[in-house]
Amino acid sequence: QVHVVESGGGLVQPGGSLRLSCAASGTIFSTFVMGWFRQAPGKEREFVASITEGADTNYADSVKGRFTISRDNAKNTVFLQMNNLKPEDTAVYYCNVHYIMYRLDYWGQGTQVTVLE
Repeated sequence: QVHVVESGGGLVQPGGSLRLSCAASGTIFSTFVMGWFRQAPGKEREFVASITEGADTNYADSVKGRFTISRDNAKNTVFLQMNNLKPEDTAVYYCNVHYIMYRLDYWGQGTQVTVLE
C-alpha cells in the first residue's frame, strides 16, 4: 500500500505564488511517475503536470510557463511551484503516484488552492 500526502495549498492574490509538496510512503516497489491533477467545483479532474524518475516532465497547456514540477527521488517527494496564479487555477489539487508496469494509481486527499478574483 502506498500512502500519498499533499501539503502547501492556500489562499493567494492573482499573480501570486504557491508551492505544493507531496510525499509518497509505504511499499514503494517499482518505477513510478508522480504528478498533479486538479478539480475545480463542478468540473472534472484534469491533468496539471507529471514527472518521471528520470526527470522527464509534462505539463497541461494551461500551466506551461507558470508551473514547474520537480522531484526528489531519494525522498519519493514531488513539488509543484506555481507562479503567476490566476483565478482559474482555483481548485483542489491532487497528487498522483502512477506505477507504469502495474498500471496502478494512488491518490492523496487533495489540497485546496484558491486564487482570489
